[in-house]
Amino acid sequence: MKTFVLLAALALPGLAVAAPNPLSVHVLNLETGVPSAGVHVTLERQVGESWQPLAEEVTNEQGRVPALFPEDQTFAKGEYRVVFKTGDYYRQQGRSAFFPEIPVVFEVTQPAQHYHIPLLLSPYGFSTYRGS
Repeated sequence: MKTFVLLAALALPGLAVAAPNPLSVHVLNLETGVPSAGVHVTLERQVGESWQPLAEEVTNEQGRVPALFPEDQTFAKGEYRVVFKTGDYYRQQGRSAFFPEIPVVFEVTQPAQHYHIPLLLSPYGFSTYRGS
């Protein structure tokens, strides 16, 4: 049945299929082993010597922001920065954190690809990488 639906969609030229958002993030708490819900995340793009704000979201129950890039803008080559507001996250839990913010700067070289930025978080350390 799935094959039929896919083939039918391809055969109908007037049927538009929305492209997935090009940027997502995921925060996992290494100390507890569960997703980090409620982390404020901002996205900025470098323009000249300054950073231009693009979006601000909060991680959902799975610790994810599945669509961080604004839908009304074009994802273009350049340098971007995702800032995870981890100090606020830990304060909400009545705890302190060594890193109040974790900025992750990355370069988009192929805007047609999906970029996923996972953050593995603990109160005194973090790790990140390009996910899929």
